Amino acid sequence: MAPVQFHRLQIAEVVAETDQAHSLVFALPDGLRETFAYRPGQFLTLRVPVDGVPLQRCYSLSSTPGVDGALRVTVKRVQSGRVSNWICDHLGAGDTVEAMPPAGVFTPPALHGDFLLLAGGSGITPVLSIAKAALRHGRGAVTLVYANRDERSIIFREALAELARSHPGRLRVIHWLDSVQGPPTQRQIEELVRPWSLAQCFVCGPGPFMDGAQAALQALGVPRGQLHVERFVSLPDAPAAAAPATVAAPDAGRAAPAMRGAALTVQLDGATHQVSVAPDETVLDALQRAGVAAPSSCRAGLCGACMCQVTQGDVTLGDNHVLDGADLEAGWTLACQARPASGEIHLKFPD
Repeated sequence: MAPVQFHRLQIAEVVAETDQAHSLVFALPDGLRETFAYRPGQFLTLRVPVDGVPLQRCYSLSSTPGVDGALRVTVKRVQSGRVSNWICDHLGAGDTVEAMPPAGVFTPPALHGDFLLLAGGSGITPVLSIAKAALRHGRGAVTLVYANRDERSIIFREALAELARSHPGRLRVIHWLDSVQGPPTQRQIEELVRPWSLAQCFVCGPGPFMDGAQAALQALGVPRGQLHVERFVSLPDAPAAAAPATVAAPDAGRAAPAMRGAALTVQLDGATHQVSVAPDETVLDALQRAGVAAPSSCRAGLCGACMCQVTQGDVTLGDNHVLDGADLEAGWTLACQARPASGEIHLKFPD
């Protein structure tokens, strides 16, 4: 199995966005610029030494390719969060951290057309990156609904105000404060965003906010292909095992029993790869063993970087904190948690 590749990055600046959120701006050397090329909405996996123990977490990039010159992630303190609090308390300009190359599929398929962006709390981080990309490289309208506990909790408040001033005919920013209106309900979100529900929709934030926003958009009839949801769960220090679920191609009649191995055909970045998968081997392990550079990050079923679609055959899925029932029904799986359940499997990674 190919080793997980971390690179050491130096912090050029730490920006206090709010009392609880800090941005790390990296001084990226020329030799790593291609490695760390990214798309709006992607994230970095950082590894830091907390009490002498290396721990890793995923943080969304708040910078935007083609707009911002420097790579930047934004970290919000989490109550009892070992890594987020350590980063905010200990890191400063000149310090270094280990980072994996950008990953994630919470990215626009194209930047033309209109966008409806719904963010809660630190969920603004990838959403801001997408908004700036759409405003710079697209021509459509962008509507952002941003929910926070109170006014002091608004991350990037000035940056959003400046974007709105710079794009008065294209950017609409709607702030929702729980301290004034209470947490938004599904019905309230539904009525609020109804005029813009034909746009490409992106949702990121705390679990209850995301559940309500996703349900509201589905109730408004937003097609599955236009609804993009980013769910992050903190990486555990020791991932717990979960009972595997069977994921089959959408047209499969029933789940096949576990096999002794499988022949795997994978479409990735315009190329087709054929590898064998051992009985207890994950798809990701098999691809990396064969030298295929498949996307990955947490390897724990938590970040969605390795999402791919089963187009033929069956796999069993272990830990899964990213895919919902509709994703599973459509054949999506996680390469880091998928193991063969049929003798032949065809997978396709997103373009």
